Amino acid sequence: MRFSTHTGWLLLLGSFGAACHAQEDGKRLFISGATPSCTLCHTLKDAGAEGTVGPSLDELRPDAQRVVKALKNGIGQMPAFRTLSEEQIQAIARYVEQVAGK
Repeated sequence: MRFSTHTGWLLLLGSFGAACHAQEDGKRLFISGATPSCTLCHTLKDAGAEGTVGPSLDELRPDAQRVVKALKNGIGQMPAFRTLSEEQIQAIARYVEQVAGK
């Protein structure tokens, strides 16, 4: 299948828009979608979070896999977030991985 340059740009812009939307969803979930909110415990500059109970995600810079594991299983004082769907967990994990420390 051949794509014109115009079609290629549209596909690129569409995937960029989808990535931005996914990042917005992850940010929204990080701030107010999880109960308790991730912002209560963690510091993450992009989310305006200044929690001091859990580690600073900006310093830790965890990859998405590490965030998924922590959300599903809990870690230390952090509870498992059993009310979040797999899609929501993945969105938060990708968001944290993309913005932590930047």
